[in-house]
Amino acid sequence: MRITINYPSEAGSLVLRTARDWERDLLPVWTGPNQAAFDVPIDPPHLALKPCLVQGDTRHWSVGENYVLSPHEPDPDIWPLFFSPLRGRVSDPFTCASADEHYEVRVYLPPGYDENPHRRFPVLYMQDGDNLFFPEEAFGGREWRVDETMDRLDRMNSVRKAIVVGVSPHDRMRDYTQPGYESYGRFLTGVVKPTIDARFRTRLDPRDTAVMGSSLGGVVSFYLAWQYPEIFGLAGCLSSTFGYRDDLFARVAHEPPRSGLIYLDSGWPRDNFDATNAMRDLLVHRGYRLGSDLVHFSFPEGLHDESSWAARLHVPFQLFFGRAWSVGRAGRC
Repeated sequence: MRITINYPSEAGSLVLRTARDWERDLLPVWTGPNQAAFDVPIDPPHLALKPCLVQGDTRHWSVGENYVLSPHEPDPDIWPLFFSPLRGRVSDPFTCASADEHYEVRVYLPPGYDENPHRRFPVLYMQDGDNLFFPEEAFGGREWRVDETMDRLDRMNSVRKAIVVGVSPHDRMRDYTQPGYESYGRFLTGVVKPTIDARFRTRLDPRDTAVMGSSLGGVVSFYLAWQYPEIFGLAGCLSSTFGYRDDLFARVAHEPPRSGLIYLDSGWPRDNFDATNAMRDLLVHRGYRLGSDLVHFSFPEGLHDESSWAARLHVPFQLFFGRAWSVGRAGRC
């Protein structure tokens, strides 16, 4: 198997160690700007390996767990870290503003964001930004634990690293329902996203740009993906209040289906379960395919609160950024 290791060339030389012989260097068969390629035979079912960075007489092993690849690995590109902590960081809040409006945002940057300046990242825009990262800011002191979940999935090598942008609303009822979500959508696409793209190393393809929220935040996330499919190719809608002060059922019923991937979920019995199922059925009726461009789950005893959303957040994260799921949809990072 041809494995490509991506790391700044000026930092040193790359070699590979594997479980076949942890004491023996495998040398690259090809090197280029910020890359080194290795031909590694992998016998079933899998092989553990570690990139190493050689700087003079010093060898640095990549931090974190071993990479474990199968003979049928769909994405044999590796972006190792050698000097970074295994935790991402959350920015201080900052303001995105236009002439007549402003919103406060926080940004989660994944582990090693600063170590490899050649890497660009998919981006997830999340509603209710004050509930995502810190219990002292969150409703009832219960946060979504977004940064912890992303860090854990990264340590598992289950997802591609991603940037998460949390946008805090002024008035959820206004910003996340009709007609207010129209002006909110214009601000998010016209001010917030260009600001993020200018300040951070983002990937711009809609297949690399997701939007997500819960309850009314799920409604506005669906609206954003439906209204701006050329921007948002992935929509995560948790416990969404479909049909309450929005026109989404009518739009889905009468407008052309959009490209992209939609994730729907709800708890049972009283977590917008019926409204979510109705939206699922309408989407299927309009040609969406369950398991392909539409994914839906119901969670027994799932409640309408931050703790329940935090507990299942890993599911849409893996769907949107999972290494195997992403192949063929987003290309390589």
